[in-house]
Amino acid sequence: MDRKVKQERVLVAMSGGVDSSMTAALLLEQGYDVIGATMRLSEDSRESLSGENNGETPSSVADAQRVADVLGIPHYVFDFTASFEQTVIGYFLDEYQRGRTPNPCVVCNRHIKFGALLQKAAELGASYIATGHYARVERGADGIYRLRKGLDLAKDQSYVLYHLNQKILAHVLLPLGIYKKEDTRRMAEEYHLPVAHKPESQEICFVPNDDYKAYMRKKRPECCRPGNIVDCLGNILGQHEGLAFYTIGQRRGLGIAAPTPFYVIALDAEQNHVVVGKSDDVYATQLIAADMNWTMWHDLQSIREVRAKIRYGKRDTPARIMPHLRGSVLVQFSEPQRAVTPGQSIVFYEDDIVLGGGVIDVVANDISDAR
Repeated sequence: MDRKVKQERVLVAMSGGVDSSMTAALLLEQGYDVIGATMRLSEDSRESLSGENNGETPSSVADAQRVADVLGIPHYVFDFTASFEQTVIGYFLDEYQRGRTPNPCVVCNRHIKFGALLQKAAELGASYIATGHYARVERGADGIYRLRKGLDLAKDQSYVLYHLNQKILAHVLLPLGIYKKEDTRRMAEEYHLPVAHKPESQEICFVPNDDYKAYMRKKRPECCRPGNIVDCLGNILGQHEGLAFYTIGQRRGLGIAAPTPFYVIALDAEQNHVVVGKSDDVYATQLIAADMNWTMWHDLQSIREVRAKIRYGKRDTPARIMPHLRGSVLVQFSEPQRAVTPGQSIVFYEDDIVLGGGVIDVVANDISDAR
């Protein structure tokens, strides 16, 4: 590998997958002083509890170490299990208990990857932290850092990074944002990385064997109490297995015999009710988002026309946002949106620039409902 003169030190979060491995390789090629780090996050991980590694080093750590050896860079393993349990798993379980659908990857990025790991980077003398996310960070002539979508819109991961503010963006490198996934795998082959063809994991990393129901019953059995399925008027139509096993917009698995399908439109944690309605009831035109973060300013000062994305993998859509109570934001969509889900993140864009985002708190169809 033809390396340039080394520049500033960067800590690369290495999961053992192809994306983070190529992140390390690219930054090394660009001349950075690269060190790798893998995070131990949970004793309940797929690898820990599935017997996948027969009690040996988890494959994520082993694969990252193999890549580090090929690249000739130092590799560290940091144990964040305690903080991950408190900030991510605790949040995950609490949200389900509240009848909401959590987004643990966003919370992990915010508190662990760009929180605890960024602090470790500073302790190791690194000026930057780098990850394998498909997004871009650019510093404009005005000195402002802008978080942008990845050029490969099919792979873009800017949605899960909306919490990054100016202070953090100044220390973040995202070299994969200009590439397509197939380019990443091709380059990994050219670099002879041993994980070039390692498949991607789609499951929640801390749920063993992707057995979500068993995990919830073990960790938070009170979320799994059976209760009534009711319509908007409170009429009992059936029984549910536990609020944690249902999500907004769900049609299958309700066990309700009716001429036209019912869909989950709300989860009432106080009454332990799954509320269902017809297909039109799944759509909403407005919501209130809370726990806001803005990438380029402190808070929203005026009404803005934006594009909004209500879940990962969904296309963004035109919307108007305006300041609401106690730092929250009122969002009005140009077209009704299906299955707007409390607990999920909503992220706002202007062109390909991430303005910020927050957590969907209240879903409504008129302003009086939303207050």
